[in-house]
Amino acid sequence: MNAERGSVTAFAAVIALAVLVCAGLVVDGGAKLQAYRTAYAVAEEAARAGAGHVNIPSAYTGGRIETSPAQAVSAARAYLSAAGHTGKVALAGGRTVQVTVTTSRPTRLLSLIGIDQVTASATATAHLFHGIEQGRPQ
Repeated sequence: MNAERGSVTAFAAVIALAVLVCAGLVVDGGAKLQAYRTAYAVAEEAARAGAGHVNIPSAYTGGRIETSPAQAVSAARAYLSAAGHTGKVALAGGRTVQVTVTTSRPTRLLSLIGIDQVTASATATAHLFHGIEQGRPQ
C-alpha cells in the first residue's frame, strides 16, 4: 500500500496544470482575436485614408484618376501614427493602397508557461474609385 502513496497528489497536479493551460487558451485566445480585430480595423482605416488622395496634376493633364503616391503613403502613415500603431504601407497600381498592421497583447494565464504575449497581423486594401453612376429617376 505504501507504493501508491502520493499518486493522487501527482494526478491532481497534472490535471490542475492541464485545466490551467486550457483556461489560458480560452482567455488568451480571446486576447489574440481582439488583437486581430484591432489590427484589421486600423489597417482598413489607414488604407482608406491613403486611397482618398487623388493625383490632381495627372487628373487635369491626362485625365487619369489615380492616387498621389507621396500623399497616399503619407496619409496612411499619419493615420497609423495617430492611432498609435506602426505598419507597412504599399501602393499597388495607381489606385490601391495596402496597409499591414501587427499588434500584440499581453497574456494573462499563458504567461505562467512562458508565453508572454500574443501577436496578430492583418492586411487591408482600399481602392480609389471615381465617378457616380446615376440611376434613372423613378
